[in-house]
Amino acid sequence: MMEEEEFEFAEDLEAILHLTPEVQLAIEQVFPSQDPLDRADFNAVEYINTLFPTEQSLANIDDVVNKIRLKIRRLDDNIRTVVRGQTNVGQDGRQALEEAQIAIGQLFGKIKDIKDKAEKSEQMVKEITRDIKQLDHAKRHLTTSITTLNHLHMLAGGVDSLEAMTRKRQYGEVANLLQGVVNVLEHFQKYMGIPQIRQLSERVKAAQSELGTQILADFEEAFPSQGSKRPGGPSNVLRDACLVANVLDPRIKQEIIKKFIRQHLSEYLVLFQENQDVAWLDKIDRRYAWIKRQLVDYEEKYGRMFPEEWCMTERISVEFCHITRVELAKVMRTRAKEIEVKLLLFAIQRTTNFEGLLAKRFSGCTLTDVPGQQKRPESPLDSTNPFLEDEAGEDAGTEKDEELAKPKKPKAPDNPFHGIVSKCFEPHLYVYIESQDKNLGELIDRFVADFRAQGPPKAGTEEGGAVLPSCADLFVYYKKCMVQCSQLSTGEPMIALSTIFQKFLREYAWKILSGNLPKSSSNSGGLTISSLLKEKEGSEAAKFTVDELCLICSILSTAEYCLATTQQLEEKLKEKVDKVLVERINLTGEMDTFSTVISNSIQLLVQDLDAACDPALTAMSKMPWQSVEHVGDQSPYVTSIIMHIKQNVPIIRDNLASTRKYFTQFCIKFTNSFIPKFINHLFRCKPISMVGAEQLLLDTHSLKTVLLDLPSIGSQVLRKAPASYTKIVVKGMTRAEMILKVVMAPHEPPVVFVDNYIKLLADGNPETFQKILDMKGLKRSEQSSMLELFRQRLPTPPSGADGGPSLSFSAPTPEQESSRIRKLEKLIKKRL
Repeated sequence: MMEEEEFEFAEDLEAILHLTPEVQLAIEQVFPSQDPLDRADFNAVEYINTLFPTEQSLANIDDVVNKIRLKIRRLDDNIRTVVRGQTNVGQDGRQALEEAQIAIGQLFGKIKDIKDKAEKSEQMVKEITRDIKQLDHAKRHLTTSITTLNHLHMLAGGVDSLEAMTRKRQYGEVANLLQGVVNVLEHFQKYMGIPQIRQLSERVKAAQSELGTQILADFEEAFPSQGSKRPGGPSNVLRDACLVANVLDPRIKQEIIKKFIRQHLSEYLVLFQENQDVAWLDKIDRRYAWIKRQLVDYEEKYGRMFPEEWCMTERISVEFCHITRVELAKVMRTRAKEIEVKLLLFAIQRTTNFEGLLAKRFSGCTLTDVPGQQKRPESPLDSTNPFLEDEAGEDAGTEKDEELAKPKKPKAPDNPFHGIVSKCFEPHLYVYIESQDKNLGELIDRFVADFRAQGPPKAGTEEGGAVLPSCADLFVYYKKCMVQCSQLSTGEPMIALSTIFQKFLREYAWKILSGNLPKSSSNSGGLTISSLLKEKEGSEAAKFTVDELCLICSILSTAEYCLATTQQLEEKLKEKVDKVLVERINLTGEMDTFSTVISNSIQLLVQDLDAACDPALTAMSKMPWQSVEHVGDQSPYVTSIIMHIKQNVPIIRDNLASTRKYFTQFCIKFTNSFIPKFINHLFRCKPISMVGAEQLLLDTHSLKTVLLDLPSIGSQVLRKAPASYTKIVVKGMTRAEMILKVVMAPHEPPVVFVDNYIKLLADGNPETFQKILDMKGLKRSEQSSMLELFRQRLPTPPSGADGGPSLSFSAPTPEQESSRIRKLEKLIKKRL
């Protein structure tokens, strides 16, 4: 029974002392210990084994037990001490809480006493200061009354003085007095209900009205609408009257300005009437010379009469511009048939120069004050070059990069007077547009004639493969036209001019570029084996001469330059045209035209080299490969193909040095055309013996090596071919090599042959397999059984995949194929 109770007590103790990992971690952090007895994962067996590792150590068991009992006894003492220490903690806590509550109650009572005393103090202060507040109110009211009486006295005296001075025309004193009276009267706005105040206000208004009428009469007398100006010139009275007008209703000031300017420009309307000779465009300079003289005369005679803030000189100039615009519009409508381009441009140039002079002289602050003034144009006068400065006549790609590195030019400052007169020429700019249409047509015809007279660029010269000079001339002329038209108008005329640009960009592409591309001939002479063997190195087999190749490269470079420059032209046109018209500027069609010229030029170069290789490929397919007895060096047809490549490619590369990307395109297109054609001719080589297949495999490897070096063939500078090009060559020529490897493989047993074909070629098309069997020279009966076996051995395509002849097998890597070719070469050398 005792043992059972001890066992149950041990289980309860373990349950009680089972702590969570978080609690255990906290205990370890507070009381770190290295004693195994303090560990949460304490194992009694392991601990005993540690104490008694051997049987001999059991001799000390009594000492160990005594130490453990001593340790237990000390732990019991510590636990007992701690438990006794916690006995009075609860009672002490309750006592401390009661003391805290008593202290809070005492503090609350003190705060309440302080609040009561503060309220009593505030009440006492209010009683003390009640009388002082009454005195303050009385003082403020008394001050306001005295100030109002003073203002009333000043107003009454000022009104009397104002009426007296008005009758005597003492405008100098009136100007100062009137402003003061108006300011004082503003203080009485809230007293207008008082009859006397209202009467004074009415008298001030009457005085202002009388002053306005009187001043207008004085100006009418000094500057009558009909008759000559006053001989004595401006007087001090009028100068003071202008100061008074500044204080009066703004309409008085506007009326004075209007009458003075009308009288000042009356002579201009008479001198330059519509029926006068000087009114026509060829004498437009006289108009601007007249106003310059008038402004000088005004400064001398009337400069001090009007206040400076009236800006009378600018107002006279602006009114002159409005009158001139209307008069010129009437004259040009009447004599529209007499307007010529040179005359129109002369008048516009002189007018824009005058507008620029006004912008330098005046700020344009009066433009918004003048009735009928058109809104300031949104697009500023842009005098910057519309194209990149260095692009004309130079290599487009290089200069574009250089231009991007240059800092952009600052925008020209706005001209507030732009279009104030020249706007009248806009309805007649069709004459300018028609002239540019005619001039550009003549320019294109001259380019055509010059090209025919000078002939195409010669090989070995600086012109060979370079951009045609006519291209630079065309875009320089475009630049000139665009700058000129942007100074005339940024509206519909710019749209019309861009349409003209589009028309002649297309004509240039058709007549100068596409029209001068050499015509390719589809007739290619056959080449026999005997003639191929006799063919001397360096003989000319290409259809195009070296000069024709240079011409094609030159046209390609020119088309690329035109493409880049046309894009810049579109951007500049969009910058200069009004924002609402930007979407109507679109030269995408013209850029596509030049892209087509580039594509056609590359295609011509590819067709030329491709056609030069055709006779050699034909000779290859006609050679008796079944009767080849031994493997030698590369075949004559390979030598012929390499010769044509070495003839054409260096010429094309040198002439396309400035457009490297298009030379790469040429290499890729030629490879994409040549390799399928080579494989097709390979299928025609039938039947083929084992030795013949080995010779073809060697020839294929030679062609593959040449094609991989095609971009740098014949060049002293070795440059690595682009990865995209290398990938195409390796993929295509590896297929040709795999075809020959299948042909070389024995067709017995058939299952092994078919599996080998599927593994090497990864082509599930029965037609290709049929061609392989034809190359091996198998009989029709053998081919039928092979084809049936081929269809059975084809792997089933995965579910959901499109059923087709092609299979997705992993072809051997180029490194593996190169290793196999090297082994084959060693084998051939041993046989030789």
